[in-house]
Parts: sequence; C-alpha cells; structure tokens
Amino acid sequence: MKTFSSLMGNQTLLPIIQAATVEQGVNIAKAMHEAGIHLVEVVLRTEASLDIIKQIKKELPDLLVGAGTILNESILDDALKAGSDFIITPASSPTLLHALKNCPVPVLPGVSTSADILLATEFGYSELKLFPASLSGGSQFLKAMGSVFKSVSFCPTGGINANNKADYLNLSNVFAVGGTWVAPANWVESQQWNLITSACKDALL
Repeated sequence: MKTFSSLMGNQTLLPIIQAATVEQGVNIAKAMHEAGIHLVEVVLRTEASLDIIKQIKKELPDLLVGAGTILNESILDDALKAGSDFIITPASSPTLLHALKNCPVPVLPGVSTSADILLATEFGYSELKLFPASLSGGSQFLKAMGSVFKSVSFCPTGGINANNKADYLNLSNVFAVGGTWVAPANWVESQQWNLITSACKDALL
C-alpha cells in the first residue's frame, strides 16, 4: 500500500476544495492544476461533493483527487465509489479506524490530541492530519509531539495560511500543510480562478 506522503511527492501543499456546485469544484481544480498542483482534497461538506470528485477525475484524469470529511463507513463507501484516490478524516475513533483498515487507497486519519495520535499509531498509522491545527496547539504542539512520537509525520490543516505555513513546514515531522486559503469562498463566488492559480503557485514556492 502506498503512503499518503508518497502520493504527495514533492508537493507540500494539500489544497482543499469546498464547492457548492460541480461547476465550481471543477473550475477550482482546473485553477489549481494550472499552478502545477497534482493532488487535491475535496471535502464532503456539500451535496455536490461526490459528483465533484467524479467530474474532476473525468476532466482532469492526471490529477489525484481524494475525499475529506470521512466520518463513518457509509461515507467511506460513497467516497470510494466516486473514485477517490485517497481518504482523509477530520478525527479518529476505534470504530472509524476499524472501518478504514481494509481501505484500498491511502488514508490520512485526523487527530487533535496526543491520545488521538497514540490511538492511530496502535492501528498502524504513521502519517496523520492534525485538525484543526491552529486550535490544537499549532506548530508548538507538533514540535512537542516530535520527541514523543518519533516515527509519526503530519499534514496539519485548519487555520493555516500564507503567513504561518512556514512555521509548520520547517518542522521535521511535517511533510505538508493543508489549507483553504488558496481558494477562499469570495474568489470562487466571483469566479476569480486566476487568483486561485496565483495563490497555489505562491504556496508551492
């Protein structure tokens, strides 16, 4: 099984797509792809989310598209049927981690405390998402966890932006950062796709 970080490769930004319509989602993905992004996460927070994954895969076949906000086995099944290339959860529980055990694609479980991290490692995970990063101790928390969980690396998301992403990426146990700052709702609503492309290019520097 491939790891999530191996899918990311040299890309240190996990760009998050949250859109109300399929058209919006596809346009965001195209703008991100234009910047050199090869992997995106679509959060399953709107009715259109699963259809967005399907359509992005159809229109941009070389773009890896994963599903976020996976909370239970039912949502997991829906995401896999939609063709998700990877799975991301906002939190972890024994029930959810059991459901993910035989997942055919890479999984990035969400954690917010040291107890969560321990639970995820007990299930064999060594790559985790810290969420919401800014409310869960931020880069200082991850720095402290580095000395306890030496074999665990993180992709923090939540409250990360252009100004503080370096605080996280400078840590040896962080392989990428996730964020919505590269595609804020007002840019999407005003169809300023070029701004999304520019923000992604800047984030990749």
